[in-house]
Amino acid sequence: MKFGVILFPGSNCDDDMMHVLGSVLGCETVKLWHKDESIPADFTTDDCIIVPGGFSYGDYVRAGAIARFSPIMQSVIDFANRGGYVFGICNGFQILCEAGLLPGALLRNSQQKFICDNVQLRIETNNSDLTNKMDVGQVLTIPIAHAEGRYHADEATLLELATNDQILFRYCDATAEITDAANPNGSAQNIAGIRNKAGNVFGMMPHPERASEELLNNEDGRLIFDSLLAG
Repeated sequence: MKFGVILFPGSNCDDDMMHVLGSVLGCETVKLWHKDESIPADFTTDDCIIVPGGFSYGDYVRAGAIARFSPIMQSVIDFANRGGYVFGICNGFQILCEAGLLPGALLRNSQQKFICDNVQLRIETNNSDLTNKMDVGQVLTIPIAHAEGRYHADEATLLELATNDQILFRYCDATAEITDAANPNGSAQNIAGIRNKAGNVFGMMPHPERASEELLNNEDGRLIFDSLLAG
């Protein structure tokens, strides 16, 4: 599996992703410029486009709203519609929702404050290419860093996500309990990450790339990348 990491004006996690995917995991990884109008021709639907975290276009209007119209995004949408893997993290999750590749939206945190902290995530399904190396109910510790991370969708969409096994992660406490106190941003149903119905587009607010090597004393995030590589 090859990876392409998109760089937007204001991205700040692109090099983190390049390091984890290339240096830690040993995968072929290239950086893609937001003004490119196409994905490299040698990318197949077995490969993955990463939409990384940061503050694309300074989060003007709202997070992800301008990046969604970058020239490369039409190619990303076409790639996803052909079955290629697309994975958005934090600002990348916001961009994928704005682009219509994932349902729902990311709103301002309920406390109206930027939050940077470690949180616990409960694995809600292992029937996905992002979680197949983990057990349902397993708890990961992963960092968050966002001001607009409150997942929102209408009741019909939330029901559809649950019915189709599209909810990947929920915020929880250390004992895997889903509680209001464990929800850092007010997300609906404590949702921290989802996939599309086809199962090839993923989005999550926490940053697994910041918890993927021994040097950081946390390798929980690597389980997510290992799952993706396992397919």
